[in-house]
Amino acid sequence: MVKPFAKTLAEHQLHLQRGTTTTLQINVGRRCNLACRHCHVDAGAGRTEVMDRKTMNDIIHFAKQNDFQTADITGGAPELVPGIDFLLRELRPLVARLILRTNLVLLLQEEYAPLLELCKALEVEITASFPSTNAGQTDSQRGKGVWQDSIAMLKRLNAMGYGMPESPLVLNLVANPSGAFMPVAQCQAEKKIKTDLARRWNITFTHLFTFANVPLGRFRRWLESSGNFTQYMDRLAGGFNPSTIDGLMCRTLISVSWDGFLYDCDFNQAADLPSTGDKVHISAISSLSAGTSIITDDHCYACTAGSGFT
Repeated sequence: MVKPFAKTLAEHQLHLQRGTTTTLQINVGRRCNLACRHCHVDAGAGRTEVMDRKTMNDIIHFAKQNDFQTADITGGAPELVPGIDFLLRELRPLVARLILRTNLVLLLQEEYAPLLELCKALEVEITASFPSTNAGQTDSQRGKGVWQDSIAMLKRLNAMGYGMPESPLVLNLVANPSGAFMPVAQCQAEKKIKTDLARRWNITFTHLFTFANVPLGRFRRWLESSGNFTQYMDRLAGGFNPSTIDGLMCRTLISVSWDGFLYDCDFNQAADLPSTGDKVHISAISSLSAGTSIITDDHCYACTAGSGFT
């Protein structure tokens, strides 16, 4: 049993508080075409949680009342949400940086070509899951055939200008470990994957980010069923790095769920730990206050181990 995260913070005389909120993260639903083993929100084809137009309008109104620098749209697979194009168009004038997260596979389908063209026209930053240049490792984590489709989609994105040198179209990749272990160093992983993709498939991208898997949702169930949960939690807790606290994303981010409620991060959303401890709908507030305490639990070790999750 690991030491409670709150106790670890106290022992280091640390208190996790909200600073100025610059990022509005929007989880538009848990429906997804994939069922990845590491998914902390337990997304999949059978999920019915999808953001409706009213909630989108509430979010747009909230964004107009605040000076967010970034809007970050995630899921599930955001492409499956009706009206996602509306949300992108309305948010684009309100922020300097607009991010759409994707698993790459859906965008390969021709029915999503208009969405891709819209992203290009709006200069939406695309952040794509791409755990490895190894086909077997990727398919084991995300499903049969995913690696091949991902390579094909990355080529298409490059052809559109995404991830190309001197292009304003940003293409970032995110790699999560395939099992109960920590990610390799980000700089090392980026150098390797950039070299492999360029040499073998003539693919380029902007940046790679590596993150530890968070022990929630489907990944937690896999940890428990495989007998790896205790060891993995010990590894995360043993890697606690107090210097990560100031740069944690939860200090400058607010996460909005598919039904419009506020959380300190997407992980707390998955754990049903609302911001401030009480469920508050985005339509009920107009701004966020700095200095309020961030809600924490033991899954927070995943964001504070090693180099952290910033």
